[in-house]
Amino acid sequence: MGRTARLLVIVGATAVGKTAYSLDLAASLNGEVVSADSRYLYRGMNIGTAKPNADEMSRVSHHLIDVANPDDPWSLAKYKRAATHAIEDIQERGRLPLLVGGSGQYVVAILEGWNIPPKSENGVLRSQLQETLRKPGGLESLRRQLIVLDPESATTIDINNSRRVIRALEVCILTGRPFSAQRGKTPPPYDVFVLGLNMPRPKLYARIDERIDDMLRSGWVDEVHRLVKRGYGWNLPAMSALGYTQIGEHLRGEIDLVEATRRIKAASRRLVRRQTSWFKSHFRNIHWYTVGEGALEVMKSDITAWGRRPRSGD
Repeated sequence: MGRTARLLVIVGATAVGKTAYSLDLAASLNGEVVSADSRYLYRGMNIGTAKPNADEMSRVSHHLIDVANPDDPWSLAKYKRAATHAIEDIQERGRLPLLVGGSGQYVVAILEGWNIPPKSENGVLRSQLQETLRKPGGLESLRRQLIVLDPESATTIDINNSRRVIRALEVCILTGRPFSAQRGKTPPPYDVFVLGLNMPRPKLYARIDERIDDMLRSGWVDEVHRLVKRGYGWNLPAMSALGYTQIGEHLRGEIDLVEATRRIKAASRRLVRRQTSWFKSHFRNIHWYTVGEGALEVMKSDITAWGRRPRSGD
């Protein structure tokens, strides 16, 4: 194997400040950002995803943002191929790639080099699993089924993500083998520094509430309405993103905007807890930083020290 290439990774819970820190670090480190946020892939979903705006993206080059329409869902395998290509392209041009985002499975798939099984297609089985999901307690029923068929996947995938649970069950049932047994790993030749952002929970919750209020004032409801008017259905995976589901309930007249806002804020808190648990259980050798005054300089110092270490092939 040749000379190991460096990869800087920035993870953290929603609203903790990943975008701001990644911009400062990329600008000072001759870097480019590769998004690891599943919501950033889709065009027209800007306000509710807190996607970097045009001014922010003009500061440094960004990859895997606005690359698909909402009715063109990206699989984990498709994301991994595109992200790997972007990372290697940045490295070949002598720049530092920064893999940045809160979609933990995206990041782990890159860092561990997951070999993702080909998609198994069976419309009847998919319909049956989705029908189970729609019933009261449906997701819990699917989780229990996955635990029986593939205990390892039940502990490694996001068990609260119904699409990923159904995907794993499809592979198990159609192939007769556990999904995890088919997902081997080929570790990529990266020298990785994983930087995790932390914030005291009460402060983060207050920040989330304020951000959601700002999003709504900035036209989030209109954004969702425009997507629906353009023909994007509520059943699309992209439209099930946090907040878009609740605003959909409001637009369909099922709840008022006050209740939709309350549900978005509650779901955001649950997301924070899941993300934090995921990062702590799936990332080894992560360097945690509490965001705030002086944090950026400490990060830069530690990254500089990492950059001076000899690499494989040096």
